[in-house]
Amino acid sequence: MLDFTERASAKRFTTYFVPLALQAASQSLSYPLVAMVASHGPGGTLNLAGVAQSNIVMFLIATMGAGLVTAGLVFAKSRLGYSRFVAINNLVSLATALVQAALCIPALGHLVLGTLLGLPPSIEIPAQQAFPLTIPLNILFYARNPYQVLLYNNGAAGRASSATFARIGLTLALSPLFCSAGLVGPRWAMVCQTIPVALEVLVSWHYSRPFAATWADQGANAPTSGRILLFALPLSLGGFLMTLSGMILGGVIARSAQPERMLPAYYLAAGLANPAAYAASRVQNVVITFPPRARDDASSLRFSAIAGGIISLIPLIFLLPGLSHWYYVSVQRLPAADLSLVYTTALLFVGFPITVALRCHREGLAALEQRTPTVLAGDIAYIAALAVSASACLALKVPGNVIGPLVVAVSNLASLGTLVLLLRERRTSVEPPVAPILNQEG
Repeated sequence: MLDFTERASAKRFTTYFVPLALQAASQSLSYPLVAMVASHGPGGTLNLAGVAQSNIVMFLIATMGAGLVTAGLVFAKSRLGYSRFVAINNLVSLATALVQAALCIPALGHLVLGTLLGLPPSIEIPAQQAFPLTIPLNILFYARNPYQVLLYNNGAAGRASSATFARIGLTLALSPLFCSAGLVGPRWAMVCQTIPVALEVLVSWHYSRPFAATWADQGANAPTSGRILLFALPLSLGGFLMTLSGMILGGVIARSAQPERMLPAYYLAAGLANPAAYAASRVQNVVITFPPRARDDASSLRFSAIAGGIISLIPLIFLLPGLSHWYYVSVQRLPAADLSLVYTTALLFVGFPITVALRCHREGLAALEQRTPTVLAGDIAYIAALAVSASACLALKVPGNVIGPLVVAVSNLASLGTLVLLLRERRTSVEPPVAPILNQEG
């Protein structure tokens, strides 16, 4: 068991943080691999942009269940509580699939992709081709939830991570195989993305089986299904807002000059910056696991800044001479003339993981104080700042590949500032009520 009263050292922070960061980053790294399959099709990097947009719409709809895993970590503590959580998870999975199916109707799909997002036909068409295949992918993500909850609640984070690594390994193997076999384009990219997730579900199920049969009781005080659903809804709303921000940003870049060049350049750079930022976001777990003992305990804040700074340098490796041409031009099929656009975007993304780490540090403090409305307020500030800054960039005719990293930085800083101001009102060090993903296998 972790000692929540003992001040954590930098070594303990690092030992705990690194496995979580690797798992988080590896989940996102599957998308650049799948992008290779998409961009090798006849449409080139326009296919990549289309698949990216279809994934964004999929994840936006999937935010209906964004709070489910956290709800399971809190309430699935007995056989009855777990069974009710699984029932809610399956219900939301069905609802999500029905919404996705509705958007497969051509008129509705065009309304979202062509009208609301403003995608040019060259990107909208591959997005519509890919989107129907997001339905089985999302069903698999929901199917994974109960097994991951069992593993995390029983301190088996290492096994959960190994399931993710198996997914990445299979994606790494399938991507060049699909390309060499000529199975390329938007639809095959989604197939290549889905098969490894199915493996992740199977591995998670295998590892969770022993824990499913070890309930000590039937859970006389198990929460009702309604309570589980109501707990998850606010978290889902926050997830919806953050995912919506990605759609808004894509739509703004699509309305800038030369979207056929700017969108692929942005998504290629973001394909490496986003995994780094997602890894940096795991500092939130560090804060919850090792809460500060006093108001002036800034050890976790310093760690967050340092971790975010180190992680922010990793994507820059792909800007090295030779490696950049191999990855962006040879692998991702970016026209060599547009390589300078990716360079600019990637360099502007340097501060992205740092701002994410600092924001998530504050979100961890808010979670410790059980002030989830404060976290939601930060999300609202994020999307409000994004809307204002993106509109200003369009008015000033800022290049599309610059709009992305610039707007993301402003939005993260606005969210961070909101969290700092709201948390300043009342700061108390409390032991977190749950520490679901806070234990690791030795």
